[in-house]
Amino acid sequence: MRQLLTGLRLAVGTLSIVPVGTLPEVDRTSARWAMTLAPVGALPVALLGGLLAWAGPTVHLPSLVTGVLVCAALGWGTRAMHWDGLADTADGLAAGWSRERALEVMRKGDTGPVAVGVLVVVLLLDAASLAAVVTDAWGWLLVGVAVLASRAACTLIAVRGLPAARSDGLGVVVADNVPVPALASTVLVVLALSAAVGFVAGHVLLTPVAVALGLVAVSVLAIRCRTVLGGVTGDVMGAGVEIALAVSLLVLSTRGGA
Repeated sequence: MRQLLTGLRLAVGTLSIVPVGTLPEVDRTSARWAMTLAPVGALPVALLGGLLAWAGPTVHLPSLVTGVLVCAALGWGTRAMHWDGLADTADGLAAGWSRERALEVMRKGDTGPVAVGVLVVVLLLDAASLAAVVTDAWGWLLVGVAVLASRAACTLIAVRGLPAARSDGLGVVVADNVPVPALASTVLVVLALSAAVGFVAGHVLLTPVAVALGLVAVSVLAIRCRTVLGGVTGDVMGAGVEIALAVSLLVLSTRGGA
């Protein structure tokens, strides 16, 4: 129980700006719980995003302005950590040459043209998709569940069989750590939650499909990183979260035809 609570605090402290106090030394068991409970740890950020998605239309802000504000709030609520991970991963995968070169580029954290381009495209896609989603009467709820479900990317990237790409950093503690049954449980829970939200919002099939496609995109990223980098890093987890969210929001933005 102590390790479960430590893992939950670690998930909240890592995936949001909510202070959780001083944590004891994190071992792989606590880290496993943190990754398994990643969607729960992101609840404060999901609430923030959902609140703004509700407030924007309520005060008659233009939908695109609301979308941009939600994007900014999600970045602030996570210390822009996932944006940084997406940028570093994009630069690393584009570095070519060798695994060592790719990891060195990611370690330096310098923002290259590929990183800038990918980050701009993803954030624009988020804002535009959010602008469409928030016009729905239940748009705030759809935004909240998309944010929560996107954090299952952390669980997926930490699954056993995906080793850490290097011997230091966050990846060493969490990579190759989550058992497949635990991953399946997390995925089933977020799919069930998204289906319930879809039922309330009148998009019974679209919402879980959006979440599922987001996680499929993360799986493609994980396979690519295993091939190029030899494994995953903390940056890859951040990239996975952003990719899952962007894909899910994009699919949800088509809800008018659902």
